[in-house]
Amino acid sequence: MEQLQRLVTRYGACEQEPVRFRPKTWRPRLEPHGAAHVLDIGVRSTKGATGDRLVDRGDLARLRDRVADDPDGLRDLFVAVMIWGSGTTDGRGPRYTEAALCDPRMPTVLRATREAVREGDLCGAYRKFVLKGVGRSFFTKWLAAVDDRDATCERALILDDRVFRSLNALGWSSWTAAGTRHWPTRYATYVSTMHGWASALGVTADWLEWLLFHLNGRVDEA
Repeated sequence: MEQLQRLVTRYGACEQEPVRFRPKTWRPRLEPHGAAHVLDIGVRSTKGATGDRLVDRGDLARLRDRVADDPDGLRDLFVAVMIWGSGTTDGRGPRYTEAALCDPRMPTVLRATREAVREGDLCGAYRKFVLKGVGRSFFTKWLAAVDDRDATCERALILDDRVFRSLNALGWSSWTAAGTRHWPTRYATYVSTMHGWASALGVTADWLEWLLFHLNGRVDEA
């Protein structure tokens, strides 16, 4: 906690920046599935290649609040999450997204995991997410994006490799904390632990998650 407090003090004024993405890279992967309109999300970027756009968590939240529970609406939100999570640095993102769109389980998986998150069953939501091309780093982004519960709840958080690297550097082990190597339980334990830390540090859990992502294991920077 002392190390985290120093990091929070140092980076307290920092915020996550929007992610830049390249619609022309995604369009061929999305058009066959009727999802290319999702590329209009966000705003036009003034940097990078012509046509690049910027998308942030706020854009995802607004899309989440607009889409219904129908398969197409959930699919659009999923695609937006994958775009945000990939940016211009993960060239595999469009290919993995297309693989998921081709998976016949998608409508059932997206609906079931959203329902589990809304019920506060993060362990179950983690366990139920199985789609081609989508691993923990990305499907926990989906779990976080669809969580529209009250802010007083322990809402879902992202657990990608960068966050995990920072947790390990801090000496925190998910399987030790959870008392099991069962990944769904470890994820739920991580979320609960992060909310507890955030409350003690006077920050929000999603901001603390972003800080660990930003540090990418470099926790000795405080």
